[in-house]
Amino acid sequence: MSSSIFLARLMGPIMLAVGIGMLVNGVTYRKLAEEALRSPVLIYLSGLLTMTAGMAVVLTHSVWVFNWRVVITILGWLAVFGGATRIICPQATEKLGRWVLQRPAGLLVGAIVWLALGALFIFFGYKGAIQ
Repeated sequence: MSSSIFLARLMGPIMLAVGIGMLVNGVTYRKLAEEALRSPVLIYLSGLLTMTAGMAVVLTHSVWVFNWRVVITILGWLAVFGGATRIICPQATEKLGRWVLQRPAGLLVGAIVWLALGALFIFFGYKGAIQ
């Protein structure tokens, strides 16, 4: 199994579940985000985990082709930079998070992105297994 298929199968269901959770439990997700943004420790720890996951993706999947697989590589780099930002400058994460939460559509947009990416990865990750 290629690393692209493996990562799509790993990431797809998680992303889809998060997107569904954000849609059906928006109030709870908003409370979770508000609570996390009040905790520098949680921001820091999420940075460590996010950067670690991003580095794992970047080190195993540096695919720069014009198809769905590049999305995995781009998400890996976004995780590296997002995690590093949380570690180096947690107050910027708090500020951005509060800005998103102040917008009525902030969580909805996030949910749509998670759903779309999850569906994309599930489709390409599992389409061969279904046939």
